[in-house]
Amino acid sequence: MALSKWRMPSVCWAFLYVILLFAHACNGFYLPGSYMHTYSNGDAIFAKVNSLTSIETELPFSYYSLPYCEPDGGVKKSAENLGELLMGDQIDNSPYRFRMNVNETVYLCTTSPLNEHQVKLLKQRTRDLYQVNMILDNLPAMRFAKQNGINFQWTGFPVGYTPPNSNEDYIINHLKFRVLVHEYEGRGVEIIGTGEEGMGVISTDADKKKASGYEIVGFEVIPCTVKYDPEVMKKLVRYANISSVDCPSELDKSQIIREQERVSFTYEVEFVKSNIRWPSRWDAYLQMEGARVHWFSILNSLMVIFFLAGIVFVIFLRTVRRDLTRYEELDKEAQAQMNEELSGWKLVVGDVFREPNCSKLLCVMVGDGVQITGMAIVTIIFAALGFMSPASRGMLLTGMIILYLFLGIAAGYVGVRLWRTIKGTSEGWRSVSWSVACFFSGIVFIILTVLNFILWSSNSTGAIPISLYFVLLFLWFCVSVPLTLLGGFLGTRAEAIQYPVRTNQIPREIPARKYPSWLLVLGAGTLPFGTLFIELFFILSSIWLGRFYYVFGFLLIVLSLLVIVCAEVSVVLTYMHLCVEDWRWWWKAFFASGSVALYVFLYSINYLVFDLQSLSGPVSATLYLGYSLIMAVAIMLSTGTIGFLMSFYFVHYLFSSVKID
Repeated sequence: MALSKWRMPSVCWAFLYVILLFAHACNGFYLPGSYMHTYSNGDAIFAKVNSLTSIETELPFSYYSLPYCEPDGGVKKSAENLGELLMGDQIDNSPYRFRMNVNETVYLCTTSPLNEHQVKLLKQRTRDLYQVNMILDNLPAMRFAKQNGINFQWTGFPVGYTPPNSNEDYIINHLKFRVLVHEYEGRGVEIIGTGEEGMGVISTDADKKKASGYEIVGFEVIPCTVKYDPEVMKKLVRYANISSVDCPSELDKSQIIREQERVSFTYEVEFVKSNIRWPSRWDAYLQMEGARVHWFSILNSLMVIFFLAGIVFVIFLRTVRRDLTRYEELDKEAQAQMNEELSGWKLVVGDVFREPNCSKLLCVMVGDGVQITGMAIVTIIFAALGFMSPASRGMLLTGMIILYLFLGIAAGYVGVRLWRTIKGTSEGWRSVSWSVACFFSGIVFIILTVLNFILWSSNSTGAIPISLYFVLLFLWFCVSVPLTLLGGFLGTRAEAIQYPVRTNQIPREIPARKYPSWLLVLGAGTLPFGTLFIELFFILSSIWLGRFYYVFGFLLIVLSLLVIVCAEVSVVLTYMHLCVEDWRWWWKAFFASGSVALYVFLYSINYLVFDLQSLSGPVSATLYLGYSLIMAVAIMLSTGTIGFLMSFYFVHYLFSSVKID
């Protein structure tokens, strides 16, 4: 007893030590934007730089792949989470230093004479409309412009400038920063947050002065190209103050990109007090456009739902209920006589639960569909509640991957339980579980590997590092596969779903039809697509045109409507097939709603041709089509699973109400 009393505190201390050690190890993996950082007058603040991006090529490149000024002490990468690495983000430190509330114009550096390779690279990045993405206190630099009387805003600024009808290119080498700050006074409350420095705690009145200061609530930039005398600028030291510079409108006063040219980089910063509070500082980036279009999409979806709901209502209350009531009121002799006169779905009672073709593949696809659907629903709910804002770069993708891994239990459980229901035995459940764990993940892995070779050949930061490949393989085979096998094991222990009717030994002949049934199945996918395509346009624009997507509330509503439409479409189509004595409903129920993926992929091609006209080159088009194919496969598995499970419940309920001797 004494020994156990001594061991318990030891175990607790050991557990606490492990937690503290884990917390210390996690200092490098921080949640960006999770807490407020205040600065005092004169505090040094260094900007960071992300990968260079372009809507023309969709190939990100490192900022320091171009001849820019490097920071003192060398280039150091900031902590990156799994989502950032997969998205191609590469956040590095930069020499751009600001001092809180100090307005100044500063010299940075002068490059050595540009060689042929550097000139070619600068010209190519300029012509491809590459943008420099700079970050200050987790806020991206924002640029404003006015065209045809309309105000536009972008994040980042261009690498260079090419005048119309000119073969010359000019580099952006002078930046005018405007930093919006809000004065904050500590209120003596305890604030705990996680930041780049680890755990930050502001306690009570003792640290009130430390809590007071200025918050950065805006970061704007005006890019310029200015021709300097390199001999004069070379005499200056880094961060030396120079006179203020106006952006020249004449090309002869701009810095041309040419061999043997020496480029001087300068910047100026102006701090402006603002009434914007820290919790609202991302509002300028997340301004929702096209709210009326979103509502139109939702109303359009509601009309489709009510139309289909009316059909389902008629099927259940007027047709099915009436037939069942008549059937149950008859005695056995009358039922036997009526059976000879039956037509429609009642004739396939002995074949409706006959094992479908490729039953193992169906179980695998339904299991993966449950996993993808669960991941999508939970992710969108958390995003709609504000837990995965764009301020937390990469967290949306990281959260999706973690949820997908742990939902392997649900995938294995559903896949194996459906297998037991179809086969009537648990034999072969390990093979089904392995297939569930490897089917969709394998498809994604193969496509990403092909795309990664393309990115590697282009020296893009979007390429997945080989170390991250091993991390993903570890997560796949050491987390996802065991959890899926665990789910499959639980599926073998769950009670198999019992069919309400017996299956005949000899299959019933299906009457010939004037048109193929698959034509109706493919046509059914247009209804779910009608609820999705408007929101799909905004999602594609956010992915490929560099816009922020943050209307997750609308997306949650659209997702809910999509689930309802998929269920209704599959039920209606299943009933129609049973009415014409076609008992092979399993795969048709899956693809009745799953065929929406075909229209999503075709719409993606349409978007590439007509809306992404700036996208240039076969490499960019291949990347776009590869990622679109992954999205289409995921949508097919998810929507197909929703439709199939609802149809299975409908058929089970329908025939469980029929009394068969």
